[in-house]
Amino acid sequence: MEKGYKISFLEALESESIHIIREVWAEFEKPVLLYSIGKDSSVLLRLVQKAFYPGKVPFPLMHVDTSYKFTEMIEFRDRIAEKEDINLIVHRNESYIKKGMHPSKFGMDKCCKFLKTQALLDGLSSGDFDAAIGGARREEEKSRAKERIFSFRDEFGAWDPKNQRPELWSIYNSKINPGESVRIFPLSNWTEIDIWEYIKKENIEIVPLYFAKKRDIIRRGGLILLADEFNEPREGEEIEKASVRFRTLGCSPCSGAFESEAKTIDDIIGEVMAAARSEREHRAIDYETEGSMEDKKKEGYF
Repeated sequence: MEKGYKISFLEALESESIHIIREVWAEFEKPVLLYSIGKDSSVLLRLVQKAFYPGKVPFPLMHVDTSYKFTEMIEFRDRIAEKEDINLIVHRNESYIKKGMHPSKFGMDKCCKFLKTQALLDGLSSGDFDAAIGGARREEEKSRAKERIFSFRDEFGAWDPKNQRPELWSIYNSKINPGESVRIFPLSNWTEIDIWEYIKKENIEIVPLYFAKKRDIIRRGGLILLADEFNEPREGEEIEKASVRFRTLGCSPCSGAFESEAKTIDDIIGEVMAAARSEREHRAIDYETEGSMEDKKKEGYF
């Protein structure tokens, strides 16, 4: 580094995240990176690659596939895994998928419990993983603001917000008993703007659904849903064309788009800077019941 060089805020965030990732590799026996295919996962993957460059990513990536992800997300996942030569694990709760579990039939809470939470816990157990790295950020949702960077989970994979360890002076406690695990969040101190600024700086490839374009949509209960194989119009609804994009991506039946003309990263950054509410206002899963996300996290959801 040149004398007098002043590190930028984005570089400071990058450095902190890489330090956390290396701590995980040094302290745990069998870590895994949880890969949701979204923008945060794409940034996290780049940070992991930088942490171990010029070597390969030393641990696998795991995607919990509910079978209701957008087709563009699955195509992107498979292409990136092949392009980056990544050891990708795809885990699904096949027994409940075969039962036709769908939020419109069983409710979002029950669908999420079996297709996301249970699938995640089963996937971590089957791989005997003791540390799971994820892309959650504290500012995106109120229950996630309570998370430590090293978030302790008991032998059932459950999170107790009142039983977490202090992290004074960025010292992380990795001590666990057999059966226990830790969820690690290297992006804890990042914001949505930081994510997009880093994507621009690093020229990171992301799912095209983040960019606005004319798409077939259905308006339902305050949400704009993509009209696809998972969402068909109900009585009184109709498919229409609109220029929309997504701020956050999850399952198609539960992820809402919004009307936008943002077709470039710069457009998106300007739009996010002007936004008055969190990106998760378009995620139906957060609002089915009061405290819904925190309850799910206590059961083992990420």
